[in-house]
Amino acid sequence: MAKEGAQRAEETEQMIEKEGGREAAEGGAGGSLRSGDAKEMRAVVLSAFGGLNKLRVSKKAMPEPQEGELKIRVKACGLNFIDLMVRQGNIDNPPKTPLVPGFECSGIVEALGDSVKGFEIGDRVMAFVNYNAWAEVVCTPVEFVYKIPDDMSFSEAAAFPMNFVTAYMMLFEVANLREGMSVLVHSAGGGVGQAVAQLCSTIPNVTVFGTASSFKHEAIKNSVTHLFDRNADYVQEVKRISTDGVDIVLDCLCGENTGKGLSLLKPLGTYILYGSSNMVTGETKSFFSFAKSWWQVEKVNPIKLYEENKVIAGFSLLNLLFKQNRGGLIKGVMDKLLNLYNNKKIKPVVDSLWALEEVKEAMQRIHDRGNIGKLILDVEKAPTPLVS
Repeated sequence: MAKEGAQRAEETEQMIEKEGGREAAEGGAGGSLRSGDAKEMRAVVLSAFGGLNKLRVSKKAMPEPQEGELKIRVKACGLNFIDLMVRQGNIDNPPKTPLVPGFECSGIVEALGDSVKGFEIGDRVMAFVNYNAWAEVVCTPVEFVYKIPDDMSFSEAAAFPMNFVTAYMMLFEVANLREGMSVLVHSAGGGVGQAVAQLCSTIPNVTVFGTASSFKHEAIKNSVTHLFDRNADYVQEVKRISTDGVDIVLDCLCGENTGKGLSLLKPLGTYILYGSSNMVTGETKSFFSFAKSWWQVEKVNPIKLYEENKVIAGFSLLNLLFKQNRGGLIKGVMDKLLNLYNNKKIKPVVDSLWALEEVKEAMQRIHDRGNIGKLILDVEKAPTPLVS
């Protein structure tokens, strides 16, 4: 019954979209819309929370910039693990569907809203977007938009904001990374993992311990100091090399890794949780995986933290941007990161480019942990023909 209801809702939405497109093309009821207003664009639409079959490319009305916003003709969009969790409805207070996913993109400024300063039509930019990024056109407040360096491609620019700002904030703003420290990062072959490794290399004598799937080791072995298989007993491996443990643990897995990470911290060390990918085990949300992951989280005792001189922290870039109004802080970080890029200290790692119509396959690649670096939706790319 529930499945039939969801299918009917999806069919209804498709009918509404078709009727809306027809009305717009005909000038609308009573001719209230001028022909110039009937602008449509392609976008990836999530019709309901669930599996890959809930995603499709549809035509939607093109947005126009409100006061303080920029309208961007999108060239490329970033895919992140959080997008899988959004698709499943595996996040706190998920928005209502249907929705257009995506939180970062790059492109060209096409129009300026009232009171926008510092940008011109034609500027190459990258931006954070509070959903709606996976589309041909987006509008977003000017405080979330940054100019792209001349030698940075659109795909690199779409791979830059989420990963590098997250990595920088955790290392330098939260954990105060300094010369001679040591860092453990999980999913070292992913977008954030590679950004962490590059930023650590900008500080002298930083030791980076990384975990990753064994098939990625050859490709990323030079980016970290010590690399372990993600399924190995990395706690013992780390302690064999560094008896005292590490100064910083960056955990995007959660579950049993929380306790392991805390156990590896040196005195005055910092553990930071910035994701919970262990909750994503299948194509759809699993209550069992959710419960198991949180059941395995070691209960944090403040007295124990006090006695052991350890710090435990959390970091969510999207909450910082869109719920806690720290856009100004993020702009300062982006300025530092772009300076590092211009000085050739850091460079986004792009795993692969996918057409909008290939979003399901791209998401499956992230789910399978198959990527090294960032997956990008290339808005102008044609889908790869199926080989018969």
